[in-house]
Amino acid sequence: MEFRISPEDRVGGQPANKRGQKAAPKRTGWGAKKVEPSMGAVAVGNFVDDERSGSGTPPPPRKPQRGKAKPVKAKKSRKRSGGGFLMRLFYWVFILAVWGGIAAAGVVVYFAAQLPASDTWAVPDRPPNIRILAADGQLISNRGKTGGEAVAIRELPYYVPAAFISIEDRRFMSHFGIDPMGVAAVALESLKAGGVTRGASTITQQVAKNLFLSPDQTLGRKVQEAVLSLWLERNYSKEQILELYLNRMFFGHNSYGIEAAAQTYFGVSARNLSLAQAAMLAGVLKAPSTYNPKSNPERAAQRQKLVLQAMAEEGYITQDEAKAATISPGQPIRTKVAGAESYVADWVESLMQAYIGDIKEDVIVQTTINWDLQKQAEFIVKEAVAKEGPKRGFSQGALVSMEPDGTVRAMVGGVDYAKSQYNRAVTARRQPGSAFKPFVYLAAMEKGYTPDTVADDSPFTFNGWSPENASRKYNGPVTLRTGLAYSLNTIAARLAIDVTPQVVVDTAMRMGISSHMDAVPSIALGTSEVSLLELTAAYAPFANGGNGVIANVITHIETASGKTLYDAVAGGPGQVISPPVLAEMNDMLTTAVQVGTGKGAHLGSWPVGGKTGTSQKARDALFVGYTSHMVTGVWLGNDDDKKTSLSGGNVPVQIWSEFMNKAHQGLTVAALPGGISQPTIAEAPMQPMMDANGQPVLTPDGEQVYEPVPQQFLQPAQPAPTTDIVGQQQTLPQDIVGMEPQAFDQQQQIQQPVDQQQPVYVQPPADVPQQQPVQQVPVEPQRKTTVVDIINGLFGG
Repeated sequence: MEFRISPEDRVGGQPANKRGQKAAPKRTGWGAKKVEPSMGAVAVGNFVDDERSGSGTPPPPRKPQRGKAKPVKAKKSRKRSGGGFLMRLFYWVFILAVWGGIAAAGVVVYFAAQLPASDTWAVPDRPPNIRILAADGQLISNRGKTGGEAVAIRELPYYVPAAFISIEDRRFMSHFGIDPMGVAAVALESLKAGGVTRGASTITQQVAKNLFLSPDQTLGRKVQEAVLSLWLERNYSKEQILELYLNRMFFGHNSYGIEAAAQTYFGVSARNLSLAQAAMLAGVLKAPSTYNPKSNPERAAQRQKLVLQAMAEEGYITQDEAKAATISPGQPIRTKVAGAESYVADWVESLMQAYIGDIKEDVIVQTTINWDLQKQAEFIVKEAVAKEGPKRGFSQGALVSMEPDGTVRAMVGGVDYAKSQYNRAVTARRQPGSAFKPFVYLAAMEKGYTPDTVADDSPFTFNGWSPENASRKYNGPVTLRTGLAYSLNTIAARLAIDVTPQVVVDTAMRMGISSHMDAVPSIALGTSEVSLLELTAAYAPFANGGNGVIANVITHIETASGKTLYDAVAGGPGQVISPPVLAEMNDMLTTAVQVGTGKGAHLGSWPVGGKTGTSQKARDALFVGYTSHMVTGVWLGNDDDKKTSLSGGNVPVQIWSEFMNKAHQGLTVAALPGGISQPTIAEAPMQPMMDANGQPVLTPDGEQVYEPVPQQFLQPAQPAPTTDIVGQQQTLPQDIVGMEPQAFDQQQQIQQPVDQQQPVYVQPPADVPQQQPVQQVPVEPQRKTTVVDIINGLFGG
């Protein structure tokens, strides 16, 4: 239909006769009454003039009749004009909608075609979880890419899924994967609140993004997310989708899934979450780095309040329940702190490949860790470092404790796992100093020397190497027992040269040292680097009767369904020390604790053996000690290898004593093994140590340092049974000074322990950015996606 407007009806228009055209006769108004505009013009046409006079004079002009015929015609014209506008608007909206729909369909088809063929779409398997338990079954940690096991919806309290639905997707149970109404509602709600209150993406869309797509915020990704959301809704129930959501989403702090988050933030299973805890975890998902209760407790509490209010509005809880569960911003939020048990979990996880190969399903690992002793060890090490570290210039510590058969009961890899995951008990290798000397003396005992063999404590030079005592003081002839008890470097060096450095290396390896060692004379002073774990295990034969051990922390591994994958079996290197030599070693090592450098190791009536160790410039300070019940090693120092004012006989011995007293509570005292009775050692006469100027030698704390009186040797209180292998009292040959080395390459550089440069141990970054897992659909499908594929994927069976 065509609508026209006459020239007269146009605004500012003129009659046709004014433009030189004749006006057509017009019928207007009721009864065909004509109305013409006068404007001083003569009208022509089909018109009867009732007032024409006979004189022929023109009649006076008529006043135009306003407001009658012409206005009526103008109204009709305006009505027709308004209707035309609406019709044209509807027409163009319809056209644009059709073309917009075609364009949108094209965009959907284009981006959906970049997905694999629809018959290959499948939910990726969840990465397997490693559930690590203490000896009593208590959870130590979850390990794996997710950090927690999967939990079924029906195992959770009703308010846990309700919290997530309330804050993330209130229409989850009614929409079809995409929720246009929900998007509009969120926009209006956020506008009223003055900020975004909750996400606009549905739970289904979040699952699709998390399982299949990259986190890129692009049009193509949103289109693919929508397509995959429709597919999820078509193929999975609401309960299954919600379960995928709760078990796959990222909650911060390396926690993927509700179980990992509950353990990380509150130290409980998701099955035991309270209403307040559930609301707080639901609030974390919007921005895990911003709203998690560890990093930002106040923001987490504010977000929790919002979740509880949403739950009340949806009818899941009452307003009173919401108010009662709210945590005030000023109230501390207790979260589980990643302690020393996390070092244990890291160690266990690193062993899994060797024990059972590739992990393809959830597994449960039973460890040997004594949970109570583990927490005691962590506390004691942290407290000592905090108290003594600033004064003595050290910042880190480690501890390993095991039974004499190698069963590890406690392990502390550092003082703060959250700041540094570097394991100083298992991974780090440091110079043990004099704590290595027992292996030198063991090689000498096996050659035929005894604790009563006399050696010369005096300076000497061997192939350019001149070992010195730490005190720079020398005592002349002393027994080997005295030499080990007071950690005299010259005696250990003479022994190593006499038995040859290679024999020392072989002896240490037989005892359990697996790190590389250089067969050079300075090995006698502990210059080869070892880990605290292997050093502690190498002392175990002294405590168990001479049997070599392999440190063990795993006893059993099974799948979540109960299938056994590994069971520990008894085994080891077997006998590594003969009974007579073992008796001699325990004789000397107990003397070192009773009157020597380890004198501070107090354990009541328990017989104790052990040895202190201090590397050059006190960069490392150690003590490894043992009873017939337990072997424990302690290390203190700095990661950057800075020097300290420590020695193995002060803070390490203090830590050892405090921990071992806890570990031996309630146990019956038992003697050390050895096959012969142990003599009681009388204390040697002592005197204040003086420097070259005759001034007393003091410790960093200002305490007087004592030394044995020269020429006075430690002797048994009662005559000791003959224990030397050759059957007579022996004296260490004095002609070893200057002798040519025979068991090692003369061209090999001999290490000089004085002022030796130590390697710098680099820690991993303390704050590793946390990212959500990206599990993408394969980018190269076997065949291209077609429109038929998309339709089948969304609506097919």
